[in-house]
Amino acid sequence: MHTPILRAVIALVLWTFVMWAWLYATRIPAMTRLKLTYDPRKPGSEFVDRFPPEVRWKADNYNHLHEQPTIFYAVAITLAILGAGGGLNALLAWIYVALRVAHSLVQATVNAVMLRFSIFMVASLVLLWLTINAALIVFSGPAA
Repeated sequence: MHTPILRAVIALVLWTFVMWAWLYATRIPAMTRLKLTYDPRKPGSEFVDRFPPEVRWKADNYNHLHEQPTIFYAVAITLAILGAGGGLNALLAWIYVALRVAHSLVQATVNAVMLRFSIFMVASLVLLWLTINAALIVFSGPAA
C-alpha cells in the first residue's frame, strides 16, 4: 500500500537519523577534548552532565524524537491503513514533520525554550488534529 502520508513518516525517521549523526558528531569530539571516560559503576547522568550544554542539546533532541513522534507514527500509519493518508491528512503530516525539524534545529543550536515550546505546542495541535481525523474514521465504522 502506497499512500502519501507514509512519505512524511519516512521523512521524520530520516530526520531522526540526522539528529543521531549530529549527536555523535558533537559528543565524540567533546569526549576526546574533555578526556571523558564512562564509568559503568556511576549513574549515567554523572557522565552526561560533564558535557557542555551545546553538546547535550543534540542528545536531548534525539531523545525527544522518540517521544511524541511515536504517536505520530501510529496515527499516520493508521490513516494509511484506513486509506485516508492523502489530501488534508498528508498535508497535516508534512506540517508536523516540518515543525519537528524546526523544533530540532532550535533545540540543537540556540535552545531558546519559549520558541521551542511554541513550536512544540503548534506541532502537538497538528498531531491532535490528525488523531481526531483518524478517530472519526475508526469510531464511525461498524464494529467488527
